[in-house]
Amino acid sequence: MKLLDSEIRDIISLLESGKPLPDKYRFLLFDDKREVELVWNGKTNEVSQIVLPFQIVEQIDEPRLEKDEALPVWSLFETDSRGRQIAGWTNKLIWGDNKLILSSLKNGPMGDEIEKNGGIKLIYIDPPFSAGQDYSIPVEIGNSDSLLTKEPSVIENFAYRNTWGKGGNTFLQMLYERIVIMKDLLNENGVLVLRIDFHWGHYVKTILDEIFQKENFRNEIVINRINKNVMKSRKQMVLTSGVESLFVYSKNNSFEYLETQNELHQTGGYWHAMDSKGQGGSAVFFGKELNPPPGRHFTFSQDKIDEMSKLKKIRLNPNTGKPEYWVEEGFKILDTNWTDIPGYSFSTKYPTENSEVLLERTIKATTNENDIVCDFFAGSGTTLAVAEKLNRKWIGSDLGKFSIHTIRKRMIGVQRELKNSGKNYRAFEILNLGKYERQHFIGVNTNLREEEKINQIKEKEKNFTALILKAYKAQPVEGFKTFLGKKSSRLVSIGPVNLPVTRLFVEEVLNECRQKYITKADVLAFEFEMGLVPNIIDEAKQKGIDLSLKYIPREVFDKRAVEKNQVVFYDVAYIEVKPHIKKREVVIELTDFKVFYNQDDVATVETNLKNGGSKIIIENGKIIKISKSKTGIVKQEILTKHWSDWIDYWSVDYNYESKKEIIRIYDESAQMKIDGTVEPEQIKIPDVKEVWTGDYIFENEWQTFKTKKNKELELKTTQKTYDTKGSKKIAIKVVDIFGNDTMKVIQINI
Repeated sequence: MKLLDSEIRDIISLLESGKPLPDKYRFLLFDDKREVELVWNGKTNEVSQIVLPFQIVEQIDEPRLEKDEALPVWSLFETDSRGRQIAGWTNKLIWGDNKLILSSLKNGPMGDEIEKNGGIKLIYIDPPFSAGQDYSIPVEIGNSDSLLTKEPSVIENFAYRNTWGKGGNTFLQMLYERIVIMKDLLNENGVLVLRIDFHWGHYVKTILDEIFQKENFRNEIVINRINKNVMKSRKQMVLTSGVESLFVYSKNNSFEYLETQNELHQTGGYWHAMDSKGQGGSAVFFGKELNPPPGRHFTFSQDKIDEMSKLKKIRLNPNTGKPEYWVEEGFKILDTNWTDIPGYSFSTKYPTENSEVLLERTIKATTNENDIVCDFFAGSGTTLAVAEKLNRKWIGSDLGKFSIHTIRKRMIGVQRELKNSGKNYRAFEILNLGKYERQHFIGVNTNLREEEKINQIKEKEKNFTALILKAYKAQPVEGFKTFLGKKSSRLVSIGPVNLPVTRLFVEEVLNECRQKYITKADVLAFEFEMGLVPNIIDEAKQKGIDLSLKYIPREVFDKRAVEKNQVVFYDVAYIEVKPHIKKREVVIELTDFKVFYNQDDVATVETNLKNGGSKIIIENGKIIKISKSKTGIVKQEILTKHWSDWIDYWSVDYNYESKKEIIRIYDESAQMKIDGTVEPEQIKIPDVKEVWTGDYIFENEWQTFKTKKNKELELKTTQKTYDTKGSKKIAIKVVDIFGNDTMKVIQINI
C-alpha cells in the first residue's frame, strides 16, 4: 500500500525521536493479513530456542514378576528376569521450568525419540489462570491430626508472581510463548486441550486462534467447576460460576474425534460422593453407623444402600474414608456439554486437581492406545495417571518439587494397581535440567575467540558469585584460596556451578581453615558428593572446625527473591542406615534421618500471635505448634515426635552404579542451526552424541511411603537376595514431607 506524504513524514519524525510507531503503520508497512489479533504490553513473537540435555535422576518400575513366574504374553517391551522394563519407550516426569523443557523437547535429541514413537497426539494443560488462587498444600505430620501448610517454594511463588506481576500482560505472554512451542511439538494429527475459566477465556481464545488459526478451532467444551450440591446459598451481586471451558484446537484440519459418529460409549462409570439432604435420621453403611447433621439424611434409603452394597456399587473412598456410590455411564452422544461429570477432584489435596473422569473422556476422545499424551502443568498428575491406565505413553512436567513427588507416589500406585489386575504398564523416569540449567546461567558464546571466552567466563562467574553472596547475606572477601565471602564470624566458600562439591573440595577448605586458624566455615553448593555427610562434618569437628554444608536453592536465580531477602539456604539432611546381612540375603534398616529446616521462629510468633490463636512453625528441624489461650498463656507442642515423622517416602537401589547416566546431545552444527549463525544451505543434519555425565541413575527397586489410609512407615526393607558374591553398592533415597530428597550410598560385601 502506498503511503501518503504526511504518513511518511510522521514515520520519519517518530523514528528520529525514538518513539514507537502507532499500530496502524504496522498494517500499512507490512503484509500482515491477520484479521483479529490480541495485543498486550510486552508481546513478542520470540520463543525460547534453548536446548539443554535432560538429566535422568531416577527410574521407577514396579517388578511385574515374582520368583519363578513366566513373563505374561501382554508384555509390550523387553524386560529383565523380574519383568522390569529394559527397552522400549519409558514415560517421562520432568522437574523444571516448562519453557526450557518445551524448547529442549522441540529442538533437542529427545524430539527424535518422540517422533520415533509416533509424535505427541494430545497436550492437555490446566495453567494457573486465577490470580487469587491459593497454591499452598496441607501436609500431614507423623501420626498427629495436625496439618502443616506447605507453602509454594520461593521459585514457585516467584514464577507465579511473574505470571501475574503485570496483571494479564505477563500471564498472556507466558501462555503465548509456551503454546507456540506446544503447537510445533504436536503430531500433524495432534490436538491441544486447554482448560480455562471465565476470567481469561476470551483472551486465551484469541491467542489460540492466532497460533493455531481459527479454522483449526474444534470446540469449546463446558465442564463442571464446582459441585453445585455443596454450594452454600448466600446473598451476592453476581452469580456463582459453576462451569469452566476446555478449548480444543487441532494442529490442522484433518483431526477427528475418535469415537464413531461423535458417540461416546462409556463401559464403566465413576464414583460420586454421597450427598446429604432432606429430613431423616442416620443410616447404616457396611455395618458402620453414619451420623449426618441433625435433620438431614443420605440421598438413598437404607434398603437402597443395602441393595447397592450387594452389587458393590457403594463404598468408602480409599483416600478420604467418605461414602460414595457408583454412577453408571451408558451409551450417549458426545457433545460439548460435559457437566454430567466432575470437573475437579481432591483425592490428593493438591490445588486445582482435575478429575480422572474428565481426563479419561478427553484422552479417549482424542487418542488411541500407545499414543503419547503430555501435560506440562502436571500438578498432582491426573493426566499422567489416566494416560497410564488407558495404555498411553506420557510426558509430564511441573516446576514444583512437591508436585513431582506427589506424582511419583501416585504413579507407583497406578503401576501396582495395573499389576494386580494383570494389565500392562511402562516404567517411568524422573528427569530435570538440573546442573545443565545452571550451565546455561553462566553459559558463554561458543562462537567467541578463546581469549574472549575466558574473559566472558570470568565476568559471568564474578556475577554469579556476587549473586550467591548477596542471597546468603554475606560480604565478599579477598586474599583466600577457597573462601569468597564472610557472614558474621563465618567464612563462606561456594562450590562449582555445574559440578557437585567433592570430598577433595571440602578437604581443601579444611586445610585452609587450619593454615589460617579459621574455626567456622560454610560451604554452599547446588549438589554435594553422595556419602559426604555426616562423615566430613565429624572430621571437621575433630580438627576444631565448625563446618556447615548448605544447599544453594534454585531461587537465587530470581533476582527479585534475592532483593527481598527471601532466599533460604538449607543445611544438608543426612541419613543413617544399618544393613543386615545373612549369606547372600540383605535387609536395609533406616535408623535415623536429620533435617535442619527453619520457617518462622518461636519468639516472633509468640509475640505476634493473638489470644486464642495458634500457628505451626518449623525451628531447627522440629515442627512446633504454638498456641495462645484466650488469657494470653502460650503453649508449645512438638509435633515431630520421632525422626521418621519427617519422612514421607524412602526407596533403595540394591545395585547402584550399575546404570550410567548417559545424556544425548547434538554436535556444534545443531547449535549453529538453532542460533541462526550459519546460512540454511550450510546446515547439515546434526549427529547425536551419547556422553556419560560421570553420574549414575538411581534405579528404584524397593520403596515404601505414607498414604492417607496408612501413615505408618516401614523402616526395614524386604529381603534382597543377590545372585553373586562380592562388593555391592547400595543407594538409599529419602524424600521428606516437603518433597525434598536426600541420598546415601553404602558399600557391603556378600
